[in-house]
Amino acid sequence: VLAEKRSLGSRDGPPHLVVVVPLHSRAAAHETLRLLQSQDSALARAEEGRAGGFALLCPRLKQRWRFVTAQAGDLHAVLDLAKVADSLLFILDPVDGWDSAGEHCLSCLFAQGLPSYALAVPGGTDLPPKKRIDARKKLSRSIEKRFPEAKLFPVNTEQESSLLLRHLSSQKQRHVAFRERRAHLLAHTAEFVPGQDSPLLGTLRVSGFVRGHTLSVNSLVHIVGHGDFQVSQVDAPPDPLSLNPRVVKGQKRSQDMEVQDGSGNGADEMEEDVKVLMKADPSKQESLQSEVVPDPMEGEQTWPTEEELQEAEDSLKANRRVVKVPKGTSKYQAAWIVDDGEEGSEKDDDDDEDDDMDDDLMEEAVSQEGESSEEEAGEEESETMTVSECLRDDQYDEKMEEDEQMLGRYKQERMDEMFPDEVDTPRDVPARVRFQKYRGLKSFRTSPWDPKENLPRDYARIFQFQDFSRTRKNLFRQIEKEETEGASVGWYVTLHVCNVPVSVMESFKEGKPLVLFSLLPHEQKMSVLNFLVRRHPGNSEPVRAKEELIFHCGFRRFRASPLFSQHTSADKHKLERFLRPDAALVVTVYAPITFPPASVLLFKQRNNGMHDLIATGSLLSVDPDRIVIKRLVLSGHPFKIFTKTAVVRYMFFNREDVMWFKPVELRTKWGRRGHIKEPLGTHGHMKCHFDGQLKSQDTVLLNLYKRVFPKWTYDPHVPEPVPWVRSESALPEREVDME
Repeated sequence: VLAEKRSLGSRDGPPHLVVVVPLHSRAAAHETLRLLQSQDSALARAEEGRAGGFALLCPRLKQRWRFVTAQAGDLHAVLDLAKVADSLLFILDPVDGWDSAGEHCLSCLFAQGLPSYALAVPGGTDLPPKKRIDARKKLSRSIEKRFPEAKLFPVNTEQESSLLLRHLSSQKQRHVAFRERRAHLLAHTAEFVPGQDSPLLGTLRVSGFVRGHTLSVNSLVHIVGHGDFQVSQVDAPPDPLSLNPRVVKGQKRSQDMEVQDGSGNGADEMEEDVKVLMKADPSKQESLQSEVVPDPMEGEQTWPTEEELQEAEDSLKANRRVVKVPKGTSKYQAAWIVDDGEEGSEKDDDDDEDDDMDDDLMEEAVSQEGESSEEEAGEEESETMTVSECLRDDQYDEKMEEDEQMLGRYKQERMDEMFPDEVDTPRDVPARVRFQKYRGLKSFRTSPWDPKENLPRDYARIFQFQDFSRTRKNLFRQIEKEETEGASVGWYVTLHVCNVPVSVMESFKEGKPLVLFSLLPHEQKMSVLNFLVRRHPGNSEPVRAKEELIFHCGFRRFRASPLFSQHTSADKHKLERFLRPDAALVVTVYAPITFPPASVLLFKQRNNGMHDLIATGSLLSVDPDRIVIKRLVLSGHPFKIFTKTAVVRYMFFNREDVMWFKPVELRTKWGRRGHIKEPLGTHGHMKCHFDGQLKSQDTVLLNLYKRVFPKWTYDPHVPEPVPWVRSESALPEREVDME
């Protein structure tokens, strides 16, 4: 612990990276940075390309810092910088602390994983002394919920700024789990070299200090927000933030590794000082393949062998059946005679169409209520009245269509809470056809379900571990015990990243941070990821399953349409149609493999481009065999009630459907269990037997189940969010708008 603490910011370690985050529009971040730069014993160097960024070198204390400013409204910049920061310096307002944008920023940072931090309060000198003390006490009380036992540092003089600097360098470092075992760096400089084939693709030379773990040239790197890439070469340019510039460049590196001269691999002015540390070995380099290319002929059968032919004959003998046929019928004719139990429909509908029809059945009940109320309103007598111009304002009515859609979602969520999974039996399609992909289960908890049964085509494109937990354990043990060849922590290196689009360099020139993470083995490959999340209390809008959401998982961010399911210890998990506010749910998507621990943040994009935080949690597992079951509930009503039998109607509407679903067990809302004995008539009435007498107000239910899979909607390109609109209070913006 002492060695780790002493190496941070020293000559042999990387500079202490401090990210400055102003949490209020009135927070004086520039004044704080000016006081930090004016230290007597330190030398400040401004960074090129980033406004407000600078490095602070203190040879007397043998410490060096790098300060980078991130605006609280720029969500992606704040989260990306917090992924690699050693410390966060929050700038508060002396009166209000933080505003709504600062509150949103803090919620995201706490969910992602907060490194070491400090709270600075510049300003407040214009207040009278008594009010200044009262404001400081009020601010201390208000931050106790977010930062218990945190100390406020006033920053108004050089002496106070030096105390803050000393606190940053000596405080205990908090570990962020997902970056401890992966090498990462924040780009100090970058240069784009266009390729010969296309000017839009080329080699990106990124220079920065290695952090976290040793960086290997053969492993893949992930540029946050842009994708996975291969590294062709690692150089060792001169350290731009050296505490003692007279030290011969590369002297320490040459003791640990064979260093070769590299001509033309760095900046022109430092060409003679650049050393080539290592070049990629094609035989050891990780591949960029993320999906399996399925072979459509892989399942085709070749000419059968003698053993297979013998097995087929034996199975035919074993499966012979006895059928009553008219006299004189041949064996060929008898084979075409079908029993009543074998009749059925073989119509094959698409799974997504089934799911949409199920949802439409629930939506029709909501829409019919609205239509009936509109018809009643139209039948009433109308009268003419004068309307003022202000009521017909076009700008006011722009959001009415969006409000109607939101009202429909609230109704659907409410109906799902009152009548979970219940649907109306369709009248135009037989129930045995409409629900042909569903099955009944004796017990949802104990009945078997084969995880390899009826898999979708997308499962041929993904990778699966034989034992994911064992692979993860062995990989982490190997990282801790074996020494990796590569650039050690604290080295200033230049990475030659291959086949990078020019948009990455354009983003860096705009002042956005460029963050790189090295990938562990297999982390570029696609699989099925399961996240355990809980609804964020600041968001109450209904979120349906299969809606497009934005994921921030560890060092990645992507868009996908997830499934929601219950978090239980059983082998089957029931699908949830909405993201519940009162329970933890499991979110399932197709995404690249990531080894936990890793935090996850779920955002939903508004129509205006802003991102709302809707749920937070962590990565649960990488498991394609996790079974998510969709349940449908068909309901019927008792028509005639006897001691232990009853006539039930409205569950089905023809005799054939009653016979088809006869083996499925029935239950009632009041706890009775039973089964179908026989159909009555031709309109769906059925005689049922129960374990007790029914009540007249009871409802008879029949449960049907089907396994569902997520949709392949993975998209690694996430649009930049619109900056959060600041308001003086720390309430979320939607509440301020309502007021």
